[in-house]
Amino acid sequence: MVADPTPDDRFSFGLWTVGWRAADPFGDPTRPALDPVDTVHRLAEIGAWGVTFHDDDLIPFGSDDADRQRAVARFRGALERTGLVVPMATTNLFGHPVFRDGALTSNDREVRRFALRKVMRNMDLAAELGATTYVLWGGREGSETDAAKDVRAAMDRYREGIDTLAAYVTEQGYDLRLALEPKPNEPRGDILLPTIGHALAFISTLEHHEIVGVNPEVGHEQMAGLDVVHGVGQALWQDKLFHIDLNGQRGPRYDQDLVFGHGDVLSAFFLVDLLEHEGYTGPRHFDFKPPRTEDVDGAWVAAEANMRSYLLLRERARAFRADPRVREALEASRVPELARPTLADGETPAALRADTTA
Repeated sequence: MVADPTPDDRFSFGLWTVGWRAADPFGDPTRPALDPVDTVHRLAEIGAWGVTFHDDDLIPFGSDDADRQRAVARFRGALERTGLVVPMATTNLFGHPVFRDGALTSNDREVRRFALRKVMRNMDLAAELGATTYVLWGGREGSETDAAKDVRAAMDRYREGIDTLAAYVTEQGYDLRLALEPKPNEPRGDILLPTIGHALAFISTLEHHEIVGVNPEVGHEQMAGLDVVHGVGQALWQDKLFHIDLNGQRGPRYDQDLVFGHGDVLSAFFLVDLLEHEGYTGPRHFDFKPPRTEDVDGAWVAAEANMRSYLLLRERARAFRADPRVREALEASRVPELARPTLADGETPAALRADTTA
């Protein structure tokens, strides 16, 4: 029988996950709003290690300073009472109508300036609460028609924005790394930096590229029809996997945010195997939405299902690695030989060209 989750498993959830009220483009919410303080306590009860948030999840947009301070104080008190940590925070740059054309890449310069200030203000809070990763999802950075956005100018502004935020982190001395979260579409028709590969290429152009990595999401890569295990593997190879969002998805369609392991269970198995076998030490963060058909109690059952799915897959991944039949099959397929350099030590391209035995 699989063990119960513990803080050592480093499982974390966003306030927006279990707290999703289940509104969609075709229907009103089916669940009441959850108090962030109650959410922290319930996450601790089910064995979670961390809780994450958008600024607007914790402090309603437009709150004055007094309301902001009260909300933060209540949240900090819940963290202290439960022992939960805040490993990551992020900013809502997509919900308010002001961001309808984007945030860091909005055609409106004043919106871009507001967006940067909104992020920096929440970075202050993230650092204060001990977060070490700051995720930036560009859900509105894109367009519905190619005539509406000058892509080269947009990428200039995107780079300027991330460089500005990285410089702010450095100047303030915060122990924060930035993680870009790719997604191909939804809510925009086409989103800039749609995949892990796009994000990694973009990061290489940044002034402070050393503190910027990626936060891949399972469903986002699968929405693009890509192999999420390959993408995460490349991010690990480049030492850029700063955070990861785990959920389920059934192929290239709308963003389903299913329980982790639902959808493509084989891909989920190999992703867990990769994270565990390659020594990833960051959070196992579940970015899912409880089904709209569930009440509040059902939403918490769904939250627990994410952790149970991961633990079951981890147990099977360990058994897979320990099975002598698997090791024999890997050897027969010469998988271990891929780690051996193609050229001999000190061998030159000319020497290889002259080697008629090759």
